[in-house]
Amino acid sequence: MAAALTSVREIERQMSELRAEPGAGAPYQRTSVMTHTAWVPEEWVEAAEDVLSGLAERHPSRTIVLIPQPNQEDGLDADVDVDVYPASEGRAICTETIRVRLKGRRAGAPASVVEPLLLPDLPAFLRWRGLPPFGETSFEGLVDVVDRLIVDSTEWPALPRSYRGLAEIFDRVIVSDIAWARTSRWRPQLASLWPRIAQVERIRVKGTAAQAHLLAGWLRSRLGRDVELEHDESDRLVGVELDGKAAPFPPGDAPGAADLLSEELDRFTRDRVYEDAVRAAVR
Repeated sequence: MAAALTSVREIERQMSELRAEPGAGAPYQRTSVMTHTAWVPEEWVEAAEDVLSGLAERHPSRTIVLIPQPNQEDGLDADVDVDVYPASEGRAICTETIRVRLKGRRAGAPASVVEPLLLPDLPAFLRWRGLPPFGETSFEGLVDVVDRLIVDSTEWPALPRSYRGLAEIFDRVIVSDIAWARTSRWRPQLASLWPRIAQVERIRVKGTAAQAHLLAGWLRSRLGRDVELEHDESDRLVGVELDGKAAPFPPGDAPGAADLLSEELDRFTRDRVYEDAVRAAVR
């Protein structure tokens, strides 16, 4: 087993060596289309690895997995993997994965590790697992060096209050929320009920808290007035009622976790409708 890398310089040197000799004995050409950084506390590691394994061929990238370990002695250790996937006409798709365990105080300054490893002239995405610590250096420093922030507010406690910190950074970084993406089939379905929906006073959502608050915020922001929310807890969005009447179930199947993240990695502009929904969710 190779020794862990303990500095950014060692990580960069290992990357150079792997590009020269990727294991098959021939140099490879990098095919990355982005740098994808993921902040993954220990309790999220298994789930994050499952999602990342489903993205590799669809979004070849340099992926930097940050695993904070603040209770350990100061330092970092890392390892680097290069995976090669066959493509058409003898070509290959190569992805690079750097896993970095940030120990002790290093967990409080992840941007100093990530910034030198970003691929130049390519977009940089940050996937943050769990509730971001808005205002803290560990989070704020990363926001300043990436182009896009992807969260899943399904993972957050204390909704809708937790949305306040998110709304404050909309002008700093483009934000996507996988919880919002999970409502994508329902919003057009509900909009199709116009003009009846214009008179709605109460929405009842059976789904996660995030889905409920975002759908209520979306309806409030579109109608320009308050709409009462009632929430029945479920691990997925299975029903919506408007003033006590069930809305028709939308067609199609709900996408999986890797598909949802893949779709968000294809977006490069602000979603003003989502931003309005978040603000309306907490007013």
